[in-house]
Amino acid sequence: MGGAATIGGLDRTAQTRSSQQPDEMPPIAPRLLTDLLDHAVERHGAWPAIDFMGRKWTYAEIGEASRKAARGLQDLGVRKGTRVGLCLPNTPYYVILYFAILRVGGVVVNFNPLYTAREMAHLVEDSGCEVLVSTDLQISLPKIADLLGQHQLRRVVVCAFADALPSLKRGAFLLFKRRDIVTVPEHDLRYVRYEDLVARKADPDPVERSPDELAVLQYTGGTTGVPKGAMLTHANLAANSAQMIAHVGHMPDEQERTLGVLPLFHVFALTTVLNYSIDTAAEMILLPRFEMKSFLKTALRTRPTQFFGVPTLYTALNGQDTQGAFSNVRVCISGGAPLPLEVRHTFEERTGVRVVEGYGLSEASPIITCNPLEGLVKDNSCGPAFPGTAIEIRDPDNLERLCATGEKGEVCARGPQVMQGYWNRPEDSAKTFAHGALRTGDIGYLDEDGYLFLVDRIKDVILCGGYNVYPRIIEEAIYEHPMVTEAAVIGVPHPYRGQVPKAFVALHPGDSLSSDELLEFLRTRLNKIEMPGSVEFRDSLPKTLVGKLSKKELVAEEKARETAAEPGA
Repeated sequence: MGGAATIGGLDRTAQTRSSQQPDEMPPIAPRLLTDLLDHAVERHGAWPAIDFMGRKWTYAEIGEASRKAARGLQDLGVRKGTRVGLCLPNTPYYVILYFAILRVGGVVVNFNPLYTAREMAHLVEDSGCEVLVSTDLQISLPKIADLLGQHQLRRVVVCAFADALPSLKRGAFLLFKRRDIVTVPEHDLRYVRYEDLVARKADPDPVERSPDELAVLQYTGGTTGVPKGAMLTHANLAANSAQMIAHVGHMPDEQERTLGVLPLFHVFALTTVLNYSIDTAAEMILLPRFEMKSFLKTALRTRPTQFFGVPTLYTALNGQDTQGAFSNVRVCISGGAPLPLEVRHTFEERTGVRVVEGYGLSEASPIITCNPLEGLVKDNSCGPAFPGTAIEIRDPDNLERLCATGEKGEVCARGPQVMQGYWNRPEDSAKTFAHGALRTGDIGYLDEDGYLFLVDRIKDVILCGGYNVYPRIIEEAIYEHPMVTEAAVIGVPHPYRGQVPKAFVALHPGDSLSSDELLEFLRTRLNKIEMPGSVEFRDSLPKTLVGKLSKKELVAEEKARETAAEPGA
């Protein structure tokens, strides 16, 4: 990479593409996230930083736009510690404003544009967000407009989506998508247009900052309970980027190209697509949303070398003709949810690209384990500890006790990427640490080689006749059936056993399978206690806003059915 001696705060001269144990990784120097961009601009200013729908920005252009935006934010009153929300799809605006907020000492609060008005209101209130950034699209701006003046929200920065597009696509968007665009009030000073925000010539005032200061409030998905803001510092996020570099290995002389369809407001993409790409001066190929035809066309046009996805994305790609789209990919990682073995094998067979599974959570910036890109990958394992990370398995009933090799317990993690705690929730923060280690809430075990195998979420464990039944084991068995495309298992009430597993299954289009046929298939793969008591087939299963299978809706439906069936209901 341009002959630079260090990348990501690490000596890069002797790194190889393999996962390392904590004692093998040199100490990670705490860094400001803005250092990542500054170094890329200084060393590779002429290199392309972003390809957005065919329009390109160099690192020098992104750096200059971010500097101007920082000045504009200061003129709006953003100071050290001010929480600024980014409610944006993957666009150059996100990258520019992310670093602008951090440069002036502000705190980024990530919003999903698909959030409901109620969800947005919770995040605004809980974070104390004073400024929110949105596109001018119907999908998000009206919901934000309704929140102006509530709590501490006083300003909205509006980015014209069409202005980020190449000229021909811009004209087509303005002509055919006019109904999707919101007209911004002309004389309402609460609204600030992006073009006005960056119309500054002066440099931003210097702000004294420390890597240990809060950089991002990353709210947990909210699939269980009220979303909480994980407090991630500059040092936390920059460390996870450095760990990515140590895991991936030495950089080639030519520039990497990262295909970024995962949303940047999601912590997995925040580290892998944004911070890590900037840290290595890679080109980010950004797509505002996943649409199969556009995705494949973009992949064929740009020939990415790095791709990060969630299991549902790999499942969708397995049903498509992807010939040539991944021919240049050397780094392919799945995260965000467990990757079914059959999905991995099918993707590898169809593309010829090795995909490895990693594991993490918002509270750890997010990655804590990952299978090696070269070397041993163990089926159904999410790999050994990420470089500089220590994984512990603790007895959930006695957190003082560390479990033996092969013994199931709660997965806990230590490392420089682990959060400070939850925003304004000291009690929750205290509960999520055990002797200084982050409690993940997941059940798993380490084998003799230090590879982590996840069994299930603690809250998802089904208590069946006094035995713990883990839905993931059942789901893995269901995925082995060639007709199955999606599977989710939950516990439902049973008069004798207390709970029994119920499977929800979606098949490939055109396939037909009965409950009896599936159960017969599972009898040689599961024990009697693990066998589903019933199977329900659906066209598709509910998913979170970032595409992960979600059981919350299935549990709610079953509770509603149970209530309706009660006498007198």
